[in-house]
Amino acid sequence: QVQLVESGGGLVQAGGSLRLSCVASGRTFSSYAMGWFRQAPGKESEFVATISRRGGSTYYADSVKGRFTISRDNAKNTVYLQMNSLKPEDTAVYYCAARQWVVGTGGYEYDYWGQGTQVTVSS
Repeated sequence: QVQLVESGGGLVQAGGSLRLSCVASGRTFSSYAMGWFRQAPGKESEFVATISRRGGSTYYADSVKGRFTISRDNAKNTVYLQMNSLKPEDTAVYYCAARQWVVGTGGYEYDYWGQGTQVTVSS
């Protein structure tokens, strides 16, 4: 079992930045690829970014490429999402998720999910 707790969301103006954090319980964090997903009101969940177990590989949705950066610190059992140049369309609840071994871009591929953190970008 892995428990995930996100933090760092909030209200920011367009063009601003936020850094989300997700802390995982357990001693096997490095066994999991990690992902960030988001869900805006009235929309389906959307893949944002994923990172491999040791951080050597990262993948991003086209909508955030060049603006968001996913990273991890296995010593701290934490994955981050640095979000720059935020746009109103980035407004959503952001979720981190864990999947054993390999990265994935589909939400159905992930086994564990956090409760989410709200990000609101005002225009």
